[in-house]
Amino acid sequence: MFSLASRSLRLSVAGCQASRCSLATVISGSKTSKLVRERLKNDVEKMRNQFSGFRPGLVVLQVGDRDDSNLYISSKLKAAAEIGIEAKHIRLPSSATQEEVLQSVMAVNQNPAVHGLIVQLPLDSAHKMDTDLITNTVSSDKDVDGLSCINAGKLSRGDLSDCFIPCTPNGCMELIRQTGVSVAGKHAVVIGRSKIVGAPMRDLLLWRHATVTTCHSKTQDLPEQVGRADILVVGAGRAEMVRGEWLKVGAVVIDCGINHLPDETKASGKRVVGDVHYASANQRAGFLTPVPGGVGPMTVAMLMENTVQSAQRFLLRSQSLR
Repeated sequence: MFSLASRSLRLSVAGCQASRCSLATVISGSKTSKLVRERLKNDVEKMRNQFSGFRPGLVVLQVGDRDDSNLYISSKLKAAAEIGIEAKHIRLPSSATQEEVLQSVMAVNQNPAVHGLIVQLPLDSAHKMDTDLITNTVSSDKDVDGLSCINAGKLSRGDLSDCFIPCTPNGCMELIRQTGVSVAGKHAVVIGRSKIVGAPMRDLLLWRHATVTTCHSKTQDLPEQVGRADILVVGAGRAEMVRGEWLKVGAVVIDCGINHLPDETKASGKRVVGDVHYASANQRAGFLTPVPGGVGPMTVAMLMENTVQSAQRFLLRSQSLR
């Protein structure tokens, strides 16, 4: 005997096949991030005019010299420069000890010209590092990655106006807003429970009044769970794991995955894909993010937004002390 969810999923498939479903509407992170950056550029210009050349300050602290980290940092510094944020890159050698990394973090914490500090992960260190200790040493007022226990705790309790929200989930919410689909009352499914994506994504959707199901590596009925989702966010780190036939027709699908598959037609010998099988999902979803060009650009844009927001809070505190 089939469960009600399985029966509904099969009926949805049959209905879709009968009606020759149209392609999903692509949710462009590239276009949306451009709109966000333009808005932030205007905000920074207003601050500069009102407060005698004041500029938000951002520091990216890196340990080691990983190629992928260098690429990510370059995109962050470029975005900051376009918006008008004063960004600085501090690179410590892989030989740096944990104590030296902590000292660097605390020095930035004490610098009033810096309003945002991110520690680029993963740490490329020759020594054993306590990543949680390092990220929790970042001042909660400057934790624009939203990774500290203080900001994570506030988010989990619904204090959204008093915390920094992790950049990737925040970007996902912005992409969902672009669809015009209301989150309130919807059934949302999040695949993945990481501290950076899955867990904060669940919290954000919950406090935006969705009914949320979190799936992970131990979930046994994943296709049925996915089939219930009006909104699906996938951050599992497994290439093309979610198949289009699993989806509820018309669902909003946000793919946070970045994976590489062999492809001899590419100069690099590989191609980038998400956690969702795009071609099949495109036949059933109502809205769908591409990979690349979807969530990725939004992550950087939300980092910039958190930095500008931190600078604005700093100015408010400074004025209140006068």
